[in-house]
Formats: sequence, C-alpha cells, structure tokens
Amino acid sequence: MTTPLADSAFDSLRVDAVPDQEALRQVYELPKDAALRKQMTELTAQTRQLIGCSSLVLVASADAEGNCDVSPRGGPAGFVAVLDSRTVAIPDATGNKRLDTLQNVVATGRAGLLFITPGRTTTLRANGRACVSTRPELLSQLTAVGKPPASALVVGIEEVYPHCPKSLLRSGAWKPEQWLPADAQPTSAEVTLAQLRMPGLTIADIEQAEADSLKYRYE
Repeated sequence: MTTPLADSAFDSLRVDAVPDQEALRQVYELPKDAALRKQMTELTAQTRQLIGCSSLVLVASADAEGNCDVSPRGGPAGFVAVLDSRTVAIPDATGNKRLDTLQNVVATGRAGLLFITPGRTTTLRANGRACVSTRPELLSQLTAVGKPPASALVVGIEEVYPHCPKSLLRSGAWKPEQWLPADAQPTSAEVTLAQLRMPGLTIADIEQAEADSLKYRYE
C-alpha cells in the first residue's frame, strides 16, 4: 500500500483542485461525435491486425483499495494472442516476480491496455474484465516470448478504440534526432543504485546484474 504524500506540492495543489466531474467538463468542450462513435465493444478485422503488429502493451490495473499501477509487456509483434473478437491473452514473460499487475487483477478483475506499435503514432486502447489463467492448453499457445509462460493475463474487452496520435507526435518518440543524448540522462544502473540504498553496492555490480538478467531473460 502506498503512503500518502505529506507537505508536498501535491498537498498544496489539491486544496483548490477540480472538485467534481461537472466542474471538469466546464474546462473543456464536449467531445466530437467521432470520438464517441469509434468506441466499440469488440475487435474489428483492422484492430485485430493492429494488435498483431504491436510489440509493446502497457497494462493499467488497480488493487482493491484503488492504488494504481501501469506495467509494460513486450515481445515480438503478435505476442498478444487474440482469442476471439472480445478476448485477448498476454503471456506473462519472466520478470521481477513482484506480480503487481497480476495481484491487482486477481483482486479486482479489471485491466486497461494500451497497444503501441514501433514507428506508428496511433495507439489502441482496450479496457474490460480481466483474469489470470494457468490453463495449460492456453499457455501452450503463448510461446512468442520463449517457453510457455507460468500464467497469462486474459482481458475480456468491454470497450476498445484507437487513440489519437497527438501524444506520440508531440513526444517525437519515433524520431531519433529528437532523442536526448545518453549522457543527458541517468543510466538504468544509476537509477537502481539510488533506489536500492544498499551500502557497498556499486554501479558495476548493478550493471553486471542487469547484463545477466537480460542474458537469461528467455530461459
């Protein structure tokens, strides 16, 4: 469970934050008809194909107390299986074994997905019921990220719609010339060292652990 922030910028800004949905709507124009009509309850041939092209999906979930989490899932294009027009299955590849997403899904039975395709600025959102399956006949189909996974996240789609490309266009995510140079950002090992706060642990130790983790990722 997360600990509430104390004496932070959040506490100050929350004092006069938007109080309800009615006040929020007053800040924005109503959505155009197309933005509403594009939401469906099942996959079309085109959105099935888009999922088949996606190599990265972000999974949003929350626990029973409402604490939220977003976790990435990646693999070769097509690693997410479309079981039917309202069901997709995501293999749970080897990870850090915290099981944050899976525990949340077991607790609430809900999840939200954002499918991303490298080089493409349009994303696909899918939300709905969710469960964690260990059924052998399902797992045997989900081998795109290596051997059959220990479990799969199964999402029963209740709403699916393409998301406009503005965010990825603004970010320049697919434009290498707009990327920050490597020396302008902390390395993964530097971030991990600061997070772990373990005396005696070095950057070299973490870099070796990261290399080993990637080397044996699919075993």
